[in-house]
Amino acid sequence: MGPRSRERRAGAVQSTNDSSALSKSSLATRGYVRDAFAALLVPGSARRAPLIHRGYYVRARAVRHCVRAFLERTCAAPGAPRAQILSLGAGSDSLYFRLKAAGRLSWAAVFEVDFPDVARRKSQRIRDTPELCAITGPFRSGDPASALCFESSDYRILGLDLRQLERLDRALAAAGLDEAAPTLLLAEAVLTYLEPDNAAALIAWAAQRFPDALFVIYEQMRPHDPFGQFMQQHFQQLNSPLHGLDRFPDVASQQLRFLQAGWTACRAMDMNEFYRCLLPAEERRRMENLEPFDEFEEWHLKCAHYFILAASKGDTLSQTWVLSPPELFPRVEPASPSGTLLAKVVTSDSQGPHFKRYGHASVLLSPGILSAGGFGEQEGRHCRVSKFHLLSRCCDFEWKGKPIGSRGTEAQWDGRLYHTMTRLSDTQVLVLGGRLSPVTPAVGILQLRFCKSEDDSAEDLNVTVTKAGTEGDSTLSCWRHSTTQVSYENQKYLFVYGGRSVGEPVLSDWHFLHVGTMTWVRIPVEGEAPGGRHSHSACSWQGGALIAGGLGASEEPLSSVVFLKPTTCGFLWESVAIQPPITPRYSHTAHVLNGKLLLVGGVWIHSSSVPGVTVIDLTTGLSSEFQIDTTGVPWPLMLHNHTSILLPEEQQLLLLGGGGNCFSFGTYFNPHTVTLDLSSLSAGQ
Repeated sequence: MGPRSRERRAGAVQSTNDSSALSKSSLATRGYVRDAFAALLVPGSARRAPLIHRGYYVRARAVRHCVRAFLERTCAAPGAPRAQILSLGAGSDSLYFRLKAAGRLSWAAVFEVDFPDVARRKSQRIRDTPELCAITGPFRSGDPASALCFESSDYRILGLDLRQLERLDRALAAAGLDEAAPTLLLAEAVLTYLEPDNAAALIAWAAQRFPDALFVIYEQMRPHDPFGQFMQQHFQQLNSPLHGLDRFPDVASQQLRFLQAGWTACRAMDMNEFYRCLLPAEERRRMENLEPFDEFEEWHLKCAHYFILAASKGDTLSQTWVLSPPELFPRVEPASPSGTLLAKVVTSDSQGPHFKRYGHASVLLSPGILSAGGFGEQEGRHCRVSKFHLLSRCCDFEWKGKPIGSRGTEAQWDGRLYHTMTRLSDTQVLVLGGRLSPVTPAVGILQLRFCKSEDDSAEDLNVTVTKAGTEGDSTLSCWRHSTTQVSYENQKYLFVYGGRSVGEPVLSDWHFLHVGTMTWVRIPVEGEAPGGRHSHSACSWQGGALIAGGLGASEEPLSSVVFLKPTTCGFLWESVAIQPPITPRYSHTAHVLNGKLLLVGGVWIHSSSVPGVTVIDLTTGLSSEFQIDTTGVPWPLMLHNHTSILLPEEQQLLLLGGGGNCFSFGTYFNPHTVTLDLSSLSAGQ
């Protein structure tokens, strides 16, 4: 890489600091963390989305946890040497000011290193801000030719390139860093921007330089799954690619990386584990209630692709006490795969427009597969989708998709998402629930009816939208629920279960809608009711409903499968015993095929693998796992917030849409419909 390329790359990396600083300022403004200094250190302001806030919150809490543990360990003993924090790639971070204001630097000092331009800019910002100068106390500016940009009694800012270790070593020594003192080295999303050899040299240098030290890093991982691929694409487009992820893709390899570099102990965990195990439940509840939120899949996936690591050495800091939770995070790895299911793209640009959306609903009718609602790409912009989409078979093995319009004076499609659609006949669909925003539920029941032109042309289809049910019916003000067709006394009912609402993060109630009269009725249900959940799956089976997985209380993924079993006097809740146990998941789809329950895709946090298809024999309760072979799909296949349609005669499953708002990396949509070949399920079992 030439000098100009290195300069451009450094500039791109520095720009990530500016974005991060604005996010941290927004985080404090919204009350996620207490930080009176973040806004003073960055020019301007920005209101970030709740998903960004959550991501930066868990990062801030993880770093705070490690810093506090270090200071409590090193500054508690009488006569202990003065501790020091060396923040590498510190950017505009306010760590020093927060610690000083809280009285935590009475026997410690902070040294910060970043690119010279970043360090000089921060130093000038401090000098120009009286509130910051009041915290630092008397200070002096460094010589323009020196790496030292700012110096006070307990604070130094140095402008250096972390790839130039000899110069870094000399400058730190000249600035007063004591190699014998207990030292915390802190690197938040820094090493990954260095070439692997430069990062390895920095880790080894720190191990050799400081005999009593703790090295804490926060970085990305898991580059090869769909979310990881999209994450990497984002940073490549910013001209700041993530280095070393191929060599160190998970926490185990990251731990080994430090141990082999001379650190005597090391512990790492992903951010889902940190959040669940090292944050008190009361604090989690406080954070979860700060803002309306409905992007759970992306929140959990983001946390699964970042980790916090603490490596230590020396008499004071040799134990991995920093990241030792009071109870272990339950890992529930799926069983060894029983086989693979081949995925293949079945629609392309030549067969119709992109089908880019998530949070929609789909149903199989005689003209084809109708999809409605969701958030997606429409007319070149991202929005709540107002157009319907029809996927119809154009020959034995090909499908063609096209948007179709709507008509009707009584009602219009309102752009809802996370609703359900149920087939009433070959041309009629019932729409229940959904939301317009996390604080605005969709109101009323809608009925969709396919209409053809007068000449009965298949090319001229549209959908009529009408209101159904009682005017002003507010029974359903929920979303992420399920709707399943069940039978009672030879009558058809729709069983609506779970979901969430504006006032309740998880619902555990249910309702029965009589299809013939479109009225809500009461039917006796006995047995122990399952815990509340949303984003679960539901399938009709033997006149009842199979409920699987979902996200439960405290945003915890569930593994339970329960059956609403028909009885002579109503229904009975029964738990389905499964062996081996399945990994908790949500935001998946499900179908029953030949007496087996198929759970397709979804999100889980108790395993580092990618959810495929779990098959549960409903007679024996035996479960098996099938991986999805995506080698024939030329783009990341994100199987959450998708829909799926079972074609039992063809032994195929069509996967439509899916994706999500992937943290700060942008929004991803699966662009085309994919089919899964299920023939091996019948052949192998």
